[in-house]
Amino acid sequence: MSQPLDREPDPQPAPEARCRNCGAALHGPHCHACGQPVKGLVRPLGNLFGDVLDSVFDLDIRVFRTLPPLFAKPGFLTREYFAGRQIRYVTPFRLFFFLAVLAFFVAQLAFDAPTINLGKGDTINAATTVAEVEKARDAKLAELAKVKQGMAGTPAATGIAGIETGEQAVRDVAAARIAALQKAQAAGQPPPVAADSDADSLNLSINGKRWDEKKNPLDTWLPAFADGWVNAQLVRARDNIARLKQDPAAFKDAALGAVPTTLFVLVPIFALMLKLAYVFKRRLYMEHLVVALHSHAFLCLDLLLVLLVRALAQWLAPGEGALATLFGWTEGLLLAWMPVYLLLMQKRVYAQGWPMTALKYFVLGTCYSVLLSFAVLASMAIGLVAM
Repeated sequence: MSQPLDREPDPQPAPEARCRNCGAALHGPHCHACGQPVKGLVRPLGNLFGDVLDSVFDLDIRVFRTLPPLFAKPGFLTREYFAGRQIRYVTPFRLFFFLAVLAFFVAQLAFDAPTINLGKGDTINAATTVAEVEKARDAKLAELAKVKQGMAGTPAATGIAGIETGEQAVRDVAAARIAALQKAQAAGQPPPVAADSDADSLNLSINGKRWDEKKNPLDTWLPAFADGWVNAQLVRARDNIARLKQDPAAFKDAALGAVPTTLFVLVPIFALMLKLAYVFKRRLYMEHLVVALHSHAFLCLDLLLVLLVRALAQWLAPGEGALATLFGWTEGLLLAWMPVYLLLMQKRVYAQGWPMTALKYFVLGTCYSVLLSFAVLASMAIGLVAM
C-alpha cells in the first residue's frame, strides 16, 4: 500500500477588506454602508493624476456624444434623459455650466467696449447755443444707434438695454442743457459753464435735491445699516462711472462676467414658468428644470458658434466678397436657428398640438424676454459697482 503524498497546507485566506470609516465589508470602490470611497486623497500623486485624466477623458467622450444632438436635434437630449438613458451624455447642469461660462468668457475676448462719454464736460454741456446742443445730441444718439446695431444678435446684445438707458441719459442731459441756456438767455446772462466734475456723473435726485453721500444721502424705511450699505454702493458706482472714462472695457468685462450668474438664477425661474404653462401635463418640476437647462445650454452653444463664425470672417474675409457673404449667411442662419430650435424643442418634449404650442411659446418668450431684460440691467448695475 503506497504512502499518501505529503501536501502543502492550504494558504491562509486573505483578510477581508473593510471600510476604514464604519468597518463594513467592502465589495467595490465605495462602501455600501456609508458611501466612503476606498481610494482617498492620501496616496501617491501619480495615482491622483491618473484618476483626473480618466475623469477628463470620460467627460470628453460624453461631450462628443452630447454636443451634436444638443445643436441639431431639438428635444432629443431631454427625451433621452426622461427615458432613463442618461449616463452616455453630459449631465444637464454640467453641460449648461460649462457652455455658459465658456460662451461669455469668449464674448469678453471678442468684443471691445465702445468709448462713449455721457457725463459732464462733453460736447453737449460745452455747447453755448441750443442749435449746438441739438447737433451734439443727435451725433451721440447716432453713435449709440450704431453701437446697438453692432451688438444685435451677439452675446453683447445683453448690453443693448444699457445702451438704451444711455440714449435716454443723452436726451436728459441735452434737455437740461437747453433749459439752462434758455434760462440764462431770458435773464440776459451769458451761457452757464457746465461743471466738469466726475462727482456729477451719478445724476441721482433724492427729495428734489442731488444725491450726496454726506449732505443728502439716501434715507429710506430700511434700517440705518442697510441705508449705509446702499449709499456706499452708490459711492462706488459714482467712482466707477468716472473710471469708465479711462477704462470703458472694464464695465463691459464686469457686465458680461455677471451674465452667467444671472442666467443661473433665471434657469429655475424659467423652469417654474414651464411648470405653470404645462400644469395639466402633471410633470415634475425637475423635468421642467431639465428642459430649461438643455434650452439654455443650446443657446450658449449657438452663441459660441456665432462667435467662431465672426472670428473666421474677420480672419479669412475681412473685406467684401463671396467668402464674406458666405460667413454672413452662416451667421444669419445660426441666429435664426435659435427661435426655431426652441419652438421645435417645446413641441417635441411636451407633445401638444401646434396651436397651443405656438401660443405658449409666444407667451413664455415674451414674459421671459422682459424678465431677462430686467435681470441684465441688474447684472450691469452689479457690474458697475463690482468693477
